[in-house]
Amino acid sequence: MTRTEASAKTLPARRKHVSRPTRVARSLGYVLLVTTALVWLAPLAWTALISLRPYEDTAVHGYVSVPTSFSSANFWAAWTQGSMGLHLLNSLVITVPGVVLVLLLASFAGYVIVRVPVRLNLAMLLMFTAANLLPPQVLIAPLFRVYLATPLPRWLSDSGTLYDSLFGVLLMNVAFQLGFCVFVLSNYMRTIPAEITEAAIVDGASLSRQYWFIVLPLVRPALGALGVLEFTWIYNDFFWGLVLMQTPDKRPVTAALKSLQGTYFTDNNMLAAGALMTAIPTLLVYVILRRQMVSGLTLGSTKG
Repeated sequence: MTRTEASAKTLPARRKHVSRPTRVARSLGYVLLVTTALVWLAPLAWTALISLRPYEDTAVHGYVSVPTSFSSANFWAAWTQGSMGLHLLNSLVITVPGVVLVLLLASFAGYVIVRVPVRLNLAMLLMFTAANLLPPQVLIAPLFRVYLATPLPRWLSDSGTLYDSLFGVLLMNVAFQLGFCVFVLSNYMRTIPAEITEAAIVDGASLSRQYWFIVLPLVRPALGALGVLEFTWIYNDFFWGLVLMQTPDKRPVTAALKSLQGTYFTDNNMLAAGALMTAIPTLLVYVILRRQMVSGLTLGSTKG
């Protein structure tokens, strides 16, 4: 028997010996992932179960019990009593223009920081990044004074000021989300080869044409990923919609959920139904843009 034949006979045993720990580690990884997914989905499943149970059922048997009946009446009650349609429209009026505005401004700033040779580029990036470290609760008192003193035309605000207006909440969300988007887009734009814009400069393209026709199409994956994240964050904002709004009918849907809570009694089944209806737009946006989000988050993670 030659040395080659002997090594060929011992090769499967070695592979089997080496691959056994790999299979065990892979199995443990799958178990960990499934367990984590179940832990994260358990509150959502529990909320859906409560929303489908009549209040009388939970009042008699308790929330930790086997359901005896199911009903969709909680969803209709939350929609009518909480005026969910009106507040959902308010949230969309704040969220959709806010996402478009924050992505547009962040792409402008990121392009200037990366492509325009200015000495203050690093300082600008640090300023945008440092804004994310500032807790919003610190700014309540000065912002309240500024919003009351800043006039707006009546067609933009019924109150005549930034306070108690959808435009004021939109501006605040844009201001707080801008730093993160500038940081992400500027780092993403650094991965674009400089030779592309240099060739455009040789061809006589202006700075604006380089941005609109060269850089912006190349950062679409990052814009798609940030669009999903920003829609989720601005839409789910509860703090500014509650602090900067005085009129209940103008509040976004997340802040309007508070109206479903009574002073002495709260129907948790109806509140759970309202929370589920509130989450539907974010789920739809994720389903529609999931490919752009995944490609934007994973692009550049591998080489070659």
